[in-house]
Amino acid sequence: TTDKSWTAKESALRFSEFQDGELFDATFEAKESFPVEIVSYPKENLLAQIDEPVRVTERITGKQLIVTPKGEKVIDFGQNATGIVEFTVNGTRGQKVTFSHAEVLDEEGNFYTANLRAAKAQDTYILAGGKETYRPHFTFHGFRYLRVEGIDEVRPENFTFLVLHTDMQKTGSFTCEHALVNRLQQNIVWGQRSNFFDLPTDCPQRDERLGWTGDAQVFCRTSTFNYNVAPFFAKWLGDVAAEQTVEKGVPQTVPNVIPVNDFGTAAWGDAATVCPWTVYEVYGDTRLLARQYESMKNWVEYIRLHSKNDLWLSGFQYGDWLALDRNDPEDNKGATDDYFIASAYYAYSAELVAKAARVLKKEDDAAAYEALHKNIVASFQKEFMTERGRLVSETQTALVLALGFHLVPERFREDIKARLRASFKQNHEHLVTGFVGTPYLCHVLSENGMHDIASKLLLREKCPSWLYEVKMGATTIWERWNAIFPDGTLFDPAMSSFNHYAYGSVGDWLYRKVAGIDCLEAGYKKISVKPYPVRELGNIAASYITPYGAVSVAYSYEGGKAHYRIEVPVNTTAVISLPGGTAQEVGSGVYEYQTDDDPSYLERRALAHTFGEAIADKTCRALLEEAIPASMFAPMCQYGTERPLSNAVEALPQYADLFKQVAHLLENK
Repeated sequence: TTDKSWTAKESALRFSEFQDGELFDATFEAKESFPVEIVSYPKENLLAQIDEPVRVTERITGKQLIVTPKGEKVIDFGQNATGIVEFTVNGTRGQKVTFSHAEVLDEEGNFYTANLRAAKAQDTYILAGGKETYRPHFTFHGFRYLRVEGIDEVRPENFTFLVLHTDMQKTGSFTCEHALVNRLQQNIVWGQRSNFFDLPTDCPQRDERLGWTGDAQVFCRTSTFNYNVAPFFAKWLGDVAAEQTVEKGVPQTVPNVIPVNDFGTAAWGDAATVCPWTVYEVYGDTRLLARQYESMKNWVEYIRLHSKNDLWLSGFQYGDWLALDRNDPEDNKGATDDYFIASAYYAYSAELVAKAARVLKKEDDAAAYEALHKNIVASFQKEFMTERGRLVSETQTALVLALGFHLVPERFREDIKARLRASFKQNHEHLVTGFVGTPYLCHVLSENGMHDIASKLLLREKCPSWLYEVKMGATTIWERWNAIFPDGTLFDPAMSSFNHYAYGSVGDWLYRKVAGIDCLEAGYKKISVKPYPVRELGNIAASYITPYGAVSVAYSYEGGKAHYRIEVPVNTTAVISLPGGTAQEVGSGVYEYQTDDDPSYLERRALAHTFGEAIADKTCRALLEEAIPASMFAPMCQYGTERPLSNAVEALPQYADLFKQVAHLLENK
């Protein structure tokens, strides 16, 4: 053990800080040592580490040296991630080399750090002389690009990106034949790797890097597919409970390092209920649920304390953060009413506490919170719904929450579904949801007869969409849908992270709906296999390691048939429901099925051809010119060449059969 005989001295590490970086002077030699002080500290405050530590999990050698228009020497590692750079250099004693870190280059191709705000993200090394290899000690950065200063000849192979994150076991895999969707899935995983850094941070690069509760809540279920996060969330949820009070609720960040924001807000504070319940559902561990139960209750009691007539109608709220339907372009909140969201989450959290109480055999609590949930839903309907079933907020997010949280009477659900479908037509088939609506969006669409819209949202390549980011070169998930505009210009750097996992919550839908892997009983003791194919993705292969072993779903297409191969792990059962078929309950084993292919797919694929392709083909052009009046045909040729023929079918239904005929001619050429 340490005692007063120990001494200390200064080291060559002159400065080190998470956000600003590190200064190491290899020429420094301490001239004296100092006595140490013995500090008394209560040992009961020391806890054994629950989760795996942060480790170097991958090494990426520099891919390319870029000399920017400004003359900067920049190494591109090809991947945005979190970590440090290890480098080898041969120089003279006292020579200073400086490394700066960035996620993107600006529209002119120059090094860009404005979005880091006050974080310097800069490491400096003063050489001892000769050949030296160094890596920083107590800092980390979020970056893809490294600017090198102080070295004349920069060789990318001398620089290695040491990827750092909590060392979690990989549990999930999802691949398809659509290259952009495969890259999207990789981006989701890289976003998790970058931000699961002992705690779930919002971003790893700017002067923030905090455990924002809202981000963790919306991404929690997706994270469980990619990695085993049970130990990770066990640790962090313990922190949530420690920081929480009934009077102030759950802080917006845990650890609570910004006390000005230490009060609870909807969807952020609900991490205290959503995350423990999600971890229980996925892993089946009642111990964590029991440990977090008081925290779950206390969050609902905090809302009750601030509610009136079973509704949360007061206080600051983040709303549907960063949604694109905001009324004020300067505001980061979407158009969905703040207290609509707050009261919806109040109902949801009360329901989760009631479910947890049932699992833990706390029957009195279960009955009490079931009654509270029922009262909240009734009050919600009185406050936010007209007698004819219209909502006071008819945004995409409001409609999604109303359906997804089961907040509306059954007699109005069909009308609300119709209005949700109409909202996409009104928004030119785009989503406009933010942090609150996006995680539930595709799930609600697929479950309510609008899987076609969910599929289109996944496949859309124009902004705002997931694949737009991929096409713009993203290797992680962006904080904003429009962080980079189509012309390459960048969004306001005041709040524009290029490594923010929240919108990566669509990964949950890829696994649970597209692949069809879900749990019917906690810990996947009973499994649901119910794929919602997106035919444009081609062949699908997905697997997930449950507590009982791997469950896998693969399907492919050949000869007008869909071929399924499903593996169910030992000591479990599964309910298999394939498109067009009836549910079948099976035990462990491997099962193969064959169904008819999607009959509408070939037509959709044909109608994806553009009007420009049609008029460039002599046969097709002749058919179109013969049938469509010249006064209509000429402007179509001038302004509609880039639009798919499916748009023409919708715009001119009187010529639908003609456009379909032309589409099939193009498809068969």
